[in-house]
Amino acid sequence: MPTITPAADPLSRLLRLLQSSLSMYIADSGIWSYPGAEEIKLSLVDLVGDQRNIVERAGAILEERDVAASGHGYPLSFSALHDIDLGFLLPRIVADLRRQVGDIDAVIEAAGDDPAALELAREARGTTLGHIDVLAPLANRPGHS
Repeated sequence: MPTITPAADPLSRLLRLLQSSLSMYIADSGIWSYPGAEEIKLSLVDLVGDQRNIVERAGAILEERDVAASGHGYPLSFSALHDIDLGFLLPRIVADLRRQVGDIDAVIEAAGDDPAALELAREARGTTLGHIDVLAPLANRPGHS
């Protein structure tokens, strides 16, 4: 069996994709909102919780396989978002999630005969679509964009 480099490993790709998402950045950087956006905050907490769960499970599988998970970073453009209200950021978060679905589809395709990678990527896709279904209507409400 050929050795898979961490950059090409589907689980590593999924891990990096989720770890460097806009929603993870918002959670890690402590960007929140003024009172009144509780529904958005709770939805983001659920989203990040699901992403972290998949990241932890993917990391554990990579560790069992002796594949080093590369570190992650956030795009520099995220650093300009610190003083922006969550309601204003919500359409951008939804757009990022939609982009993620396409990236996850590429991971699913690359997973081939790796059942663990396939299972986690499919789960990530399903939960991401579910979170889009919750967040997109919130983004379309008056006062949230």
